Amino acid sequence: MPALWRRTLVLCVGAAAQAAAQGAAQTGHPDMPGLNNRPNPYRTVTGWARLPEGRTWGSTSAVAIDRDGERVWVAERCGQNSCVGSDLDPVLLFDRTGRLVRSFGKGLINWPHGIHVDRDGNVWVVDGRDNRPAPPRAGEPAPPAPARVFGHQVIKFSPTGEVLLRLGTDGGGRDSAYFFQPNAVYVAPNGDIFVAEGHASGPTANARILKFDRTGRLLATWGKKGTGPGEFDQPHALAMDSRGRLFVGDRSNNRILIFSTDGALLDTWYQFSRASGIWIDADDTIYVADSESGSIEPSRTDWQRGIRIGSARTGIVTAFIPDPVTSTRGTSAAEGVAVDRHGVIYGAEVGPKALTRYERRP
Repeated sequence: MPALWRRTLVLCVGAAAQAAAQGAAQTGHPDMPGLNNRPNPYRTVTGWARLPEGRTWGSTSAVAIDRDGERVWVAERCGQNSCVGSDLDPVLLFDRTGRLVRSFGKGLINWPHGIHVDRDGNVWVVDGRDNRPAPPRAGEPAPPAPARVFGHQVIKFSPTGEVLLRLGTDGGGRDSAYFFQPNAVYVAPNGDIFVAEGHASGPTANARILKFDRTGRLLATWGKKGTGPGEFDQPHALAMDSRGRLFVGDRSNNRILIFSTDGALLDTWYQFSRASGIWIDADDTIYVADSESGSIEPSRTDWQRGIRIGSARTGIVTAFIPDPVTSTRGTSAAEGVAVDRHGVIYGAEVGPKALTRYERRP
């Protein structure tokens, strides 16, 4: 073999080994140091989406991109942190300039938590709570029950707001019934529906994935509350890559779990930290919103909050948009995340009550 060829082969093998080692290192482990030093190639744009006069943003964790790849769907909590008793529409559609195009959902959703747009343009909204009144304080009379109890459900809307399908029992259910505090929904290209359930973190909380066919028939469930392989503590977000792998943001376990669509655990990633929201684009770039690390979660003070960006194929983190708020005890930065076809990122924020836009710097 000529000397030049030998030298080229050695360099190529060495580069491949280095890349493989970096990829393996990026997979991380539960106690890995905070990954906060990636560059931020984005500028922040606030006040982009314009609400009707007199209306203010409520908490929102739900943002998605329309079928056209440009318009932005948001489900916000009616100017506060709940839509119970509100006469506002919680589901909003904005065009690429931030103009409100359409809204719907008044009286149908209590606590919008997740949103997904399927390949037909239908809008799926996760209602994570019911409309029962809070228990009275000691010595106070019990408040009246609502005429109809509903919530803890997933609702499929047409793009114009017609209710097409409901998943879940009115007011919630556990065990063989479903749901109790669902978090996220994702519809696969073949029409199968995946729901992540369990927003609470107590010992009796539900923590599982449910799989339905396109008609709403339950096909399978997997997972339980715990910290072991394939177990969950607040499965908070869902996304799917080009290979059909299901990514689950296992938030309170500070990791992402990757499954086959039949529930087989394929991989576990710690390098994106405490995943509240996940978006994977057509090129398998992954965007992960972390809204609870740093000063909020005592076990994560080595990690900063923000949006980590990388590859869904290799797991390597390449960019990081940090939360500008460095010290807070309430949730901060984006909890939901979505990316349009131009690469513009949208972060749905619960604590700051905002929809923030991130554009690539020239």
